[in-house]
Parts: sequence; structure tokens; C-alpha cells
Amino acid sequence: MTFAKKLGTLAVPAYSRNVLTATTHIVTVVVGAGVLALAWAMAQLGWIAGIAVMVLFACISIYTYNLIADCYRFPDPVNGKRNYNYMQAVDAYLGGTMHVLCGLIQYGKLAGLTVGYTITTSTSLVAIRKVICFHERGHGPYCKFSNNPYMIAFGILQILLSQIPNFHHLTYLSIVAAVTSFAYALIGSGLSLAIVLSGKGEATHIFGNKVGPELSESDKVWRVFNALGNIALACSYATVVYDIMDTLKSYPAECKQMKKANILGITAMTILFLLCGGLGYAAFGNDTPGNILTGFGFYEPFWLVALGNACIVIHMVGAYQVPSSYLSIYI
Repeated sequence: MTFAKKLGTLAVPAYSRNVLTATTHIVTVVVGAGVLALAWAMAQLGWIAGIAVMVLFACISIYTYNLIADCYRFPDPVNGKRNYNYMQAVDAYLGGTMHVLCGLIQYGKLAGLTVGYTITTSTSLVAIRKVICFHERGHGPYCKFSNNPYMIAFGILQILLSQIPNFHHLTYLSIVAAVTSFAYALIGSGLSLAIVLSGKGEATHIFGNKVGPELSESDKVWRVFNALGNIALACSYATVVYDIMDTLKSYPAECKQMKKANILGITAMTILFLLCGGLGYAAFGNDTPGNILTGFGFYEPFWLVALGNACIVIHMVGAYQVPSSYLSIYI
């Protein structure tokens, strides 16, 4: 039984898929809640640097993930022995010391993802309550809610879901993840486009938010680095590259198929990122919230904003089991 069958995030039979399915999986992985933060990143960088950084990171991603694809087999990328996960490839090519170092970094990142998913879910649940409250009672102090109960409830739910055998790679999870992630990305972009077309978009700048009375130079530098981190994180799918390759047919060589999928998937990703980031920035300008759905860039139509946040919650409920399943095996 392959590693992907035991642990993988992809609910498809091993060694039976092609470039198209691999491309679909890449797009599904990268289109996450981080897409909704790209408008804020664009606001910090401005039009020139924002677009340039997204394109640059896309090129770096293609180069990096193509190298990872070549390491799927060892020692020969076509006929060598399979490496069923990223750490196994590091051990084969770089040795035990780097294997340990890689493990510390990779599983530290996975632990961080689980924390991020928990915070994102609770924030979206609170946003749903707030937008309904704002609609019914207006914008007042009585529409304040704590995230803590939702974090606790989400943690309990994940403990229960973790008891379901192979829950993290059930077939419907991939479908639900794809549908919900595209749904909230399109809702955010659509609402931003509506503001722009109505002529109510805020002023934007070529070089992003300007230093002034409300923004110090140190804050500007911090925000720029934060924006770079947001974009870099949104482009990341290294932890599932070998899971994807483990579903591909052996001919043509998996590395060749994966390289084509990387180019197609990252191209689609970049177009979507530019669309979401650009429309959000054009709509809100310097006041772009950190997340255009949970940060209340929109209040109406309240049901559509609530639906977008509900899609984030549904996506996070299933997505949490992916990094947590990796962690549970090695803890």
C-alpha cells in the first residue's frame, strides 16, 4: 500500500490519473482562505510591486516545484525508487541531518496551519453572527461576539472527526473543498467588482499605502513584509506534491507530467490571485481589510456575505484533517 493510500490528501486511486487531474488538485489546494487576504497585500505593495511580486512568486513556485517533482524518484527521476513524501525525498537526496531539520520545519509549519485553520474558522463564524446582527439591529456595540466558544467547538468537532477512519482522504472532501474554496473566492471577487462598477471604489496608489500621520515608516516596512508572507503562503503546496504525483500514471514519467501540471496550475493560480487581489484593492483602496469577507469590507447583501463565510467554515472543517493527520502519525 502506498503512502498516499495510507495518508494522502487526495481521494483517487494511485497511479491512474493524468496532468489534468493533477492540475485540478493544485488549483484546489492553493485556492484557500488566504486568497481573501491578497487584496490587503496588494494595498500594502501597490499596483506595480503587487502584480510584480505575484508574478515573481509564481515563477519561483514553478521552478521550485519542478525541482521537487524531479526528486520524486531516487536516484533517477524516471526509473528510480519512489519517495512517497517530502521528508523521504530529503532523506534520500540530502541525508539524515537534513532529514531531521526538514522534519522540524515541516511539522512546525503543519502545526501552525492547524492553529491558523482554527482561528480562521472561529473568525468566519463570528463574522456570520455579526453580519446578521448588523442587518437586523444596525451597527452597534451589541453586535460584538467572542471567538473563544467557536474555537472550543471547532476543536471538539475535529477530535470527533479524527476518529472516523481515513476521513482525511474521503472522496467527497476533495469535491467539497473545491466547491467551497471557489465559492468564497468568487463571492469576494464578485462583491468587489460590484463596488468598482458602481463607481464607489476607493482611491488606490501605484506604490501602495503612503507613509504619513496614520502610517509610520516602520509600520509600512512591517506591512510590506507581512504582505510578501501572505502571498508566499498562498502559493504553497509543497506538502502535497508527492501525494499528487502518487496518483499519476507511470507513463509518461511522473516528473514530466507533474511539471506540466505545475505550469498549468500555477498559471491558473496567478490569474485568480491577480483577479482577487486587484479587484479587492480597487474596491477598498488604502482601507482594504485583512480579509475582505471576515474583515467586513461588505455588509450587504448580508446573506451573500454570510454564505461566503459559511463556505470558509465548511472548507476549514475538512481541510484541518489534512495537516493534523500528518502530525498524528509522527507524534
